[in-house]
Amino acid sequence: MGEDPGRKAAEVAALQQGIELGLNLIDTAEMYAEGGAEEVVGQAIAGRRDRVFLVSKVYPHNASLRGMAAACERSLTRLGTDCIDLYLLHWRGQHPLEETVEGFERLREQGKIKRWGVSNFDVDDLRELHNPDCATNQVLYNPAQRGIEFDLLPWCGKRGLPTMAYCPLAQAGRLLQHPVLAEIAERHGATPAQVCLAWVTRDDGVIAIPKAVAPEHVRLNAAAGALTLTGEDLRAIDRAFPAPTRKQRLAMV
Repeated sequence: MGEDPGRKAAEVAALQQGIELGLNLIDTAEMYAEGGAEEVVGQAIAGRRDRVFLVSKVYPHNASLRGMAAACERSLTRLGTDCIDLYLLHWRGQHPLEETVEGFERLREQGKIKRWGVSNFDVDDLRELHNPDCATNQVLYNPAQRGIEFDLLPWCGKRGLPTMAYCPLAQAGRLLQHPVLAEIAERHGATPAQVCLAWVTRDDGVIAIPKAVAPEHVRLNAAAGALTLTGEDLRAIDRAFPAPTRKQRLAMV
């Protein structure tokens, strides 16, 4: 969002519709449209801030003590708020994790963020981080990208660390054309996108953050929470998209 000024009104409306439907977590980042997405979010949540759990992310090259303080201020201005609920390191960069964590903690002490976390961290990264104050790890996850199930998801689950799944419908919705997902959707009177969202969130501790601008897609995403997949459905998805049997490199987009 935020890349095309001509679509801004529709993007704001989509976010506001989602809030009205109970989708109260909004994820953004300073990287998206170089701040443009945060401006869209800021406009959408104006007058609704108390109804939203706001997540944003800092560029790795801004994750030094001084850089993070300045980046957070810019994000707060664009978002039109004085506090971000959850502030994430977008991916690992050149700055030491200890310095980045200190930057997060200073922002929390100043009341500019409530919690902090990471994104695109694998198990080794989380072990190195070794900090119980980390609130989440945001990673790529959908039926066609299941690598994190081998070790990362179990590792996070044992430690009570929530996982935020980005691209739960894959990029550009290509996954939604798969015949197995279409068959399962037909059995439930649902859509393939709803099946994907129900699958990604089938276990506790996993949050899905799909993007949607079309009003109908927003409505369907909101309704996906009511869909429960059967054992037969899950086995069919396993056959079509086999679970990993070995360690895989962490997928990122």
